[in-house]
Amino acid sequence: MIHVIAAIEVEAGKRDEFIGHFKDNIPNVLAEDGCLEYGPTVDLQAEIPVQVPLRDNIVTIVEKWESLDHLKAHMVAPHMTTYREKVKDIVKGASLQVLEPA
Repeated sequence: MIHVIAAIEVEAGKRDEFIGHFKDNIPNVLAEDGCLEYGPTVDLQAEIPVQVPLRDNIVTIVEKWESLDHLKAHMVAPHMTTYREKVKDIVKGASLQVLEPA
């Protein structure tokens, strides 16, 4: 099993629009072979001293996949190409962490 944490930076004021497009695609991703978890999250003000400053234009995607091969198949799935086309003008950048249990 692997975990993926993706931080998506969106244009100012476009977070809700991005999340809407993302949520429209969730059923397609959850139907993929090997997808165990897939969902968007946003920063929560927790007033915990070690918390990083809130990021209003970041959507963090939390994913869990059965294997790296399943993740690689997800990256090239036709519905992901369609989704990326829909959000290309509102996404400024992205970073990805692919993790395995210790």
